[in-house]
Amino acid sequence: MPSKALPPGLPQLLVEDAVRAALLEDLGRAGDITTAATIPPQASANVVLSTREAGVAAGIGFAETAFRQMDPAIVFSAKVADGARVEAGDVLAEIAGNARAILSAERVGLNFLMHMSGIATHTARFAAEIAHTHAKVCCTRKTIPGHRAFEKYAVRCGGGSNHRFGLDDAVLIKDNHIAVCGGVAPAIARARAYVGHLVKVEVEVDTLDQMREALAAGPDAILLDNMTNDELREAVAINTAESHGRVTLEASGNVSLDTVRAIAETGVDYISTSKITMAAATLDVGLDVRVG
Repeated sequence: MPSKALPPGLPQLLVEDAVRAALLEDLGRAGDITTAATIPPQASANVVLSTREAGVAAGIGFAETAFRQMDPAIVFSAKVADGARVEAGDVLAEIAGNARAILSAERVGLNFLMHMSGIATHTARFAAEIAHTHAKVCCTRKTIPGHRAFEKYAVRCGGGSNHRFGLDDAVLIKDNHIAVCGGVAPAIARARAYVGHLVKVEVEVDTLDQMREALAAGPDAILLDNMTNDELREAVAINTAESHGRVTLEASGNVSLDTVRAIAETGVDYISTSKITMAAATLDVGLDVRVG
C-alpha cells in the first residue's frame, strides 16, 4: 500500500520574515493611528475569521503569525487546517486578546489568508477536473515576486503539484536556449555535462519531430508546448514505444478550466499552467468582532 503524502509545510522562519515585513509596511512610521486614537490601550476583543464563500483554506499560519507578532499574548484558535474545504460562514479561527493588536494585524493577516486561500481554491477546481486521470496540475514560476514559496505552498494545499521553484533547482531547456545552442540534442548534452546527477533535465519541444530528437538524447522530462490534443496523444504513444514511458511528459499552453480535462485524458503526466497562481481570485474572508 503506497504511503500517504505528508501535508504541505513551510519553514516558520520564512513565514515570520514575510509577515514582519508586511506589518512594517502597513504600520509605517507612526503605527496604526486610527486604532490608537479610538481604542483604549487595555481594551480586549473576541473576534472570528470566517469565510463569505466556499473554497479551500490556506495561510492559516500566516494569519496567526500576524496577530501574535503584534502581541504574543493573543490567543489564536484555528478551527480548520490548511487544505480543508470550507463553506460560506465557516469559522476559520477564533482570536482573543488586546483589541489594538488585533485590529492593527487584521489587514495583513487577511491579505495572506485571502490570497493563499484563493490560489488553493482555484487549484482545487483544476485538480477536480482531472481527478479521474493520473495527470497532475502544477504551477509555474509566474508568481508574485517575493511570494513564490507561499503561492506554491497554496497550490499544494489545493491538491496541485509544484514545478521548479527557481532557475537553480532544475534544468528547463526552452525554445530560446535551443535556438542559441543549435538544437535539442546538443542542448540536452550540454545540460547533462554541466549539472550533477541529482538535477533533473527537462526540455521544451514544439513539434513531434523535436520530441523524437529529445527522446534520443535522454532527458528526464519533456514539456510539450502548445500542442493539440491529437498531438499530445501521439506524443504519449511515441514515449511509450520509444522509452517505455520512462520520460515524464508535461503539457503546457492554452490550459484553462475548460480545456484541462481533455488535455489530461490524452495521457500526459503533468499539466502546467500559470492560471492557478496568476488568475486566482482571492477567497472572501472577513474578521468580525463578537459583541457581548
